Amino acid sequence: MVIQKNSYGNDVTFPVISVILKLWHWNKFVLRNIILSKTHLIFIKNLKAIDMKTKTNWRFNANKEEMSSNLGLHPSQLMVLFEDELKDIYWAEKELIKELPKMINNASSQELIEALENHLAQTQEQISRIEHVFEILGKKASAKKCEAMEGLIREGKGIMEECEEGPMCDAGIISAAQKIEHYEIATYGTLRQFAQTLRINNAAELLEQTLSEEKATDENLSRLAVTAINVEADLEESDEVI
Repeated sequence: MVIQKNSYGNDVTFPVISVILKLWHWNKFVLRNIILSKTHLIFIKNLKAIDMKTKTNWRFNANKEEMSSNLGLHPSQLMVLFEDELKDIYWAEKELIKELPKMINNASSQELIEALENHLAQTQEQISRIEHVFEILGKKASAKKCEAMEGLIREGKGIMEECEEGPMCDAGIISAAQKIEHYEIATYGTLRQFAQTLRINNAAELLEQTLSEEKATDENLSRLAVTAINVEADLEESDEVI
């Protein structure tokens, strides 16, 4: 190494080196701070992005819960179908309330009359249960015209108009009533399964109760038909020539 001296003859080599080393350390410190600052900014930016995404997801989930019901159910295609079928059977039951008294008036068998009167009372309770299911969903009860029930009721009216009074009419009423029962059994069975899949257990229990009543009514009508009414109608001669 060449040792530099100033005009006074003093050695200046080491002071110069010291200054250079200090500058190098200072630049290293500045560079490190710059890198740390940039890293910190990137971290803060990512943290804000995560926070924003978390808040967005929370709001989205909250909106889904509000849209579905107070139970926090997630809206789905099955939920839409469930509500639609519920409106359908709600209309059907309310129409049946109007039709059952006509069947009762046209029936002659006391057992059949009692069976129909009991089912009329049950149907009124079933309507209340449907309204309760709507409440569970956080929805206002509303009806949608049921084309299937409308057709079954129209067919029942036609049977009562065409049949002769007595066992023949009673057999026709049972035939019409059981067709309605079979439709209701299919509908309530489907609705119960929908409710179970959607995990709306209290609604499923209500629908199961109605399903059991419909099955019991159908069995009772079958018993009346097989043990008495169909036999009596078979023994009666018809005025109609085949």
